[in-house]
Amino acid sequence: MTKQLVMGNQAFAYAALQAGVRVVAGYPGTPSTELVETVAKLKKQGVAHGVHVEWSTNEKAALEVLAGASYAGARCLFTCKQVGLNVASDPLMSLNYVGIKGGLVLFVTDDPGPISSQTEQDTRRFAAFAKIPVLDPENLEQGYAMMQEAFEISERYHTPVIVRPTTRVCHASTYIDVPESTEARPAGTFEKDPKWVIFPRRSFQAHGEVNERLPRIADEFSDGERGGTFNPIEDHGEGPRLGIMAGGVSAAYAREALAIIERRAKAAGAKVPAYRFMQVGLPYPFPKAAAERFADGLEQVVIAEELDFVLEDEMLRLAGRTHAAWAVRGKLDDTMPGRGENTVDDLVVRLAKFLGVDEKAMAAAGTDRPEPPALPVRPPVLCPGCPHRGSFYAVKQALKKLGCTDAVLSGDIGCYTLGNAAPLDAVDTCLCMGAGITMAQGLGIAEPERKQIAFVGDSTFFASAMTGIANAVYNGHDITVFVLDNAITAMTGGQPHPGTGLRLSGERSQPISIEAVLRALGVTCIEHAHSFDLGETVEAASRAIAHEGPSAVICEGLCVSLSKPKPALHVDNDLCRGCKRCITQIGCPAIGWDAEGRRAFVNPALCNGCGLCTQVCGFGAIVRPDDAASGDGAATAAPTEATKGGEASC
Repeated sequence: MTKQLVMGNQAFAYAALQAGVRVVAGYPGTPSTELVETVAKLKKQGVAHGVHVEWSTNEKAALEVLAGASYAGARCLFTCKQVGLNVASDPLMSLNYVGIKGGLVLFVTDDPGPISSQTEQDTRRFAAFAKIPVLDPENLEQGYAMMQEAFEISERYHTPVIVRPTTRVCHASTYIDVPESTEARPAGTFEKDPKWVIFPRRSFQAHGEVNERLPRIADEFSDGERGGTFNPIEDHGEGPRLGIMAGGVSAAYAREALAIIERRAKAAGAKVPAYRFMQVGLPYPFPKAAAERFADGLEQVVIAEELDFVLEDEMLRLAGRTHAAWAVRGKLDDTMPGRGENTVDDLVVRLAKFLGVDEKAMAAAGTDRPEPPALPVRPPVLCPGCPHRGSFYAVKQALKKLGCTDAVLSGDIGCYTLGNAAPLDAVDTCLCMGAGITMAQGLGIAEPERKQIAFVGDSTFFASAMTGIANAVYNGHDITVFVLDNAITAMTGGQPHPGTGLRLSGERSQPISIEAVLRALGVTCIEHAHSFDLGETVEAASRAIAHEGPSAVICEGLCVSLSKPKPALHVDNDLCRGCKRCITQIGCPAIGWDAEGRRAFVNPALCNGCGLCTQVCGFGAIVRPDDAASGDGAATAAPTEATKGGEASC
């Protein structure tokens, strides 16, 4: 063992490997992504032996792969973010009834804020809905232990188990003892048994088994060593009448806030009353016996948790069932914030008020720390040189050319969601992965006179788009799908996908052609265009949009993270007329405005020389350093292996 500073998701990866995990699969999604990448890296380095790791095409596929491996006795780990669990819910809801053999842990990361997600979905609610145990770590040290314990619980009770860290735990760092090598546990064999086939009679029987094991799990984690480790209860002072319960990272925040309150109170000559503290590391099944011990003798309990009021609900239910005299306070009565992340500073104020500590004295004692300056507002934007910018702009130009100024442009999940921002204004809807394609069909049914455009990325195409495209062909919907192929899963950090011809392990595979898939699904009008060639893309988009029935345009251009930058462009002040077209039309962050000189300028630190702006400027004022701009801007990205070779067919 050697001690290393590691990121949270890396620590969870090491914990799973030490537990003997044999198969790891998932789909990229912040804040969960780094776990799978860490396992793959350690396997490549020769540290992790006997483990199979992959990015699956989506979360449903990943969980079904792991279910099969688990049936054969392999220890398995699934990874996704909170909304990815929705995609995996189809197999998950049945898997709990069927049961597992090899330990199956679901690493599902929640994103309070939300920082990089559509919603503030709470996986603890999902766990209760699915009747699956969930462990909620306060910090990395506890998470490391919980990950290994989760495999034991899974095999002991034949159930999947969720480990649910939130963003701050996933992306924190700590020192852990790192093993020099790990070895996956042997898988065993699949034994044929009627229990693996989910018939109604078996489901009815299994539901009883599920209901019977949940109280046993709750009791196991209410007492003894496991209770003390994952659901600890601490008294601070004699005869406490006030209780503070917290879950997940909020427990760490609450502990720090209470330490600050006590320090400031002492400095101000104030007194902090006795209180009892409980961290709930197993929110479902709720450890009722431990919670009753915690609440014994208390008059009020306040709950600190992020996202939903899960622990608050459980304590209210417990109070009602036991006719308890103690009151419960939290999100439901606005004692705690109803959305977003908790913070130490906010909890200092709220817990001081709950404890009845003199707020004025507290405030005076807290002036030893200056207020930090406000952070600048930085709205997310497409990167300079992003191929999606050219695709969006070209589509808008094609619609204008065709007189379709009222078309609806349905978007999807990925970097290209940022196409909704001005000046591109090219995304009117965004719901979930793949939904842009099917929503465009619904919009077309409701308003058949309006053109319907759908955007989808290359990774999302394989993850979630194919069913919607099949539906469009089958039902004859008049939509045009633009596949924005930048040869990478860009938003989550640059992972490969089935169209890249590259596996997570680094091995080459046969790339799946997007065009071939579209043809197999029945799309007959398919166009290709280079995203950095504005004229070509406008013409391809115009032909596809004019086609009646489902059509597609594959817009090809390498992600800026994959392409070698060219020399930065610059503005010829003698030619620039100050029209701002380069700024107001494409919104590239590398182009700025000199208010004094009334001219545009290019920031060479940001520009990667893609050349899109040279095609937008009507005066030829944006040029390359050698004044030899090609004017077509098409040289930055060549067609990917997955999509080249198709001719226009409209």
